[in-house]
Amino acid sequence: MKFEITAKDLNSKARTGTIILERGSIHTPVFMPVGTLGSVRGVHQSELINDIKSEIILGNTYHLYLRPSTEIIKQARGIHNFINYKKPILTDSGGYQVYSLSENRKINEQGVKFQSHIDGSTHFFTPENVIDIQRDIGADIIMAFDECPPYPCGYSYVKKSMQLTHRWLERCQKRFLETSKKYDYNQVLLPIIQGGTYKDLRKISAETINEFNFPANAIGGLSVGEPHDEMYEMTDVVTDLIDVNKPRYLMGVGTPANLVENIALGIDMFDCVIPTRNARNGLLYTLEGTINIKNKKWENDFSCIDEQGTSKVDKEYSKAYLRHLMMSNEILGKQIASIHNLAFYINLMNLCKEKIKDGSFYSWKNNQVKKLARRL
Repeated sequence: MKFEITAKDLNSKARTGTIILERGSIHTPVFMPVGTLGSVRGVHQSELINDIKSEIILGNTYHLYLRPSTEIIKQARGIHNFINYKKPILTDSGGYQVYSLSENRKINEQGVKFQSHIDGSTHFFTPENVIDIQRDIGADIIMAFDECPPYPCGYSYVKKSMQLTHRWLERCQKRFLETSKKYDYNQVLLPIIQGGTYKDLRKISAETINEFNFPANAIGGLSVGEPHDEMYEMTDVVTDLIDVNKPRYLMGVGTPANLVENIALGIDMFDCVIPTRNARNGLLYTLEGTINIKNKKWENDFSCIDEQGTSKVDKEYSKAYLRHLMMSNEILGKQIASIHNLAFYINLMNLCKEKIKDGSFYSWKNNQVKKLARRL
């Protein structure tokens, strides 16, 4: 991984940059659509590339390991061949999914014993076999195995959890270095900074991760229920400490306003299920605010879905037609809404890039965040 900063905002920590991987370049700030199971739900890979214009997507180790299984992915010669998406892919290590299975898992020094949400079968993840699994899956960027503490959570537990994550990181790095790539391209391993909503722990974790000298750094354990102000405070603390010349990835975040605010705090990479999950429930994002397309007010509104939208569906279909599809529970409605929201997120990142480059980002951000929070 190579990273070049191409522009900086004078009034915040926002910047633009280019991440160069063997499979292609990623222009930051970037939003990564979530394809948990090797599929961004309801969206064709060709639409991701040609209409939404995604430069990278995310998959999940936990889910892909359980189904279709790493053996199937290996037979396909890696995740890119299996899903027919040739651009970069990042896999989350499964730490967050293990966190979400709190009723069906046990954590110890060696790793995590958990039950499959599919059939109840028992499995054991360790830092070593999570690296092995991600080698088999073959994503371009892979994540270290971590523990994600819940919110709220006591100081003592968060501290022990953070220290465990650091010890697991040492084992992940060791395993990564003693194994080789499975396919015809290299992989990049990234660490995850933890520490909950405690400033001193976030500082310790950031400083510890700095010592490992990975090519980029991720921030985990946020957007798990804490108030947005606390998320921003923790992000601000961490981005002051981690290497300014490396990409910063804030995991699992968030709403459009969250993204813009965190870009101002120096974040380069994001992923979240919000745009597609909310799309399937009829919530559309626009630069003027959010639309609940199921509301009766859109029943006879024959204007296009989004005049400022960048995807084909924004101009091809009316609000009234999309409402009809959603109210009828037609799959096409969920697909159209998902494409719109993902294209909106990508376009929002592109707007941020433009504003950073022309020097107007900070004032634009303060005005735009207010609009993004409005209900239309």
